[in-house]
Amino acid sequence: MHSARDRRDNAKWLDALEEAAAELELEDRAHSIAADLFLSDVPENDRSKPAALAASLYAATLIAGDERPQTAAAEAVGVSRISVQQRWRERLAAAGMEPPTW
Repeated sequence: MHSARDRRDNAKWLDALEEAAAELELEDRAHSIAADLFLSDVPENDRSKPAALAASLYAATLIAGDERPQTAAAEAVGVSRISVQQRWRERLAAAGMEPPTW
């Protein structure tokens, strides 16, 4: 679980995540998982945060069974699909989950 401070310090990014989740019409569970994945390992550099956010969204859709394409998650946040492809497994690993090998 993440502290109120984590949420406060990253409010801008969590707002962006909420907007992207709404655009993707994600279920509440997928939205909540995406926030947890993002907060589990927030990049220090603001330039890296959008890609981490999109990767968190994509990974959350897989976990929640509310799957969306990598491209959709990327476009909802405004990053490239390659950014999502390169980062979603590390999001899972940072949260203590075993990423698939496929």
